[in-house]
Amino acid sequence: MRKYENIESRSNTVCKHLKKLGTSKKYRDEQKQFLCDGEKLLNEAVNSGAKIEIVICSSDLKHNLPENTRIYKARSDLIDSLSPLKNTQGLLFSCKTPDKRSRIGLTGTNLLLDRVQDPGNVGTIIRSAFAFGVRNVILTDGCADIYNPKTIRAAMGALFRQPVFHLSFKEINDYKNSGIKFIGTSNNRNSSDITKLSVEDAVIVLGNEGQGISEDLSTLCEEMVKIPLSPDSESLNVSVAASIIMWELGRGKEW
Repeated sequence: MRKYENIESRSNTVCKHLKKLGTSKKYRDEQKQFLCDGEKLLNEAVNSGAKIEIVICSSDLKHNLPENTRIYKARSDLIDSLSPLKNTQGLLFSCKTPDKRSRIGLTGTNLLLDRVQDPGNVGTIIRSAFAFGVRNVILTDGCADIYNPKTIRAAMGALFRQPVFHLSFKEINDYKNSGIKFIGTSNNRNSSDITKLSVEDAVIVLGNEGQGISEDLSTLCEEMVKIPLSPDSESLNVSVAASIIMWELGRGKEW
């Protein structure tokens, strides 16, 4: 039977640590940890082999955690006060940020997010990418932090399974020079219909919510594609557009 250490005050060092993980990207980067909430995410973390550092809960856990995981009990209201999110479900935990490979393979379908700033959009795209079998999700400078609690919640556990990488423009350009095909997305009238597109290996570029794809990344794209919309419709939310594109490119794939 695992023993729980009780925490009664927000001034406890563990509480201060978790609070800061939820609010400061700089602190997350320094500590190489991130904050998650809820039993569903904890279950995903356990099943994916994530390195769980600290768990704080208001009731007994149903999960078998590694022996070196530090487990604490506290009142629900105290736990709620530590998270920037609403409805923490009486459970918070921190995980070690995984090490990333220096070089990634870009065979198959890959997504490149260019300055997508909303954490909910980034998390939803990661969730859809895992569902549709996307090889990698790549983020440029200016994208929302994948370890922002809002991103993590929107990804619904997919962050523990879907490969996600942050690359500079120089690194992205190096991949372009290696021969991989880059395809941009735009509602421009000259863009090709996504339903007519057939590719084996490609990087699909999705742009910023308001500004679209940057000029630098546009120069890397061999082709621009669009989703056919009704004449009176202006655009789609970037996470909705990404999901439609991923489904279209994966149509007919056997799982």
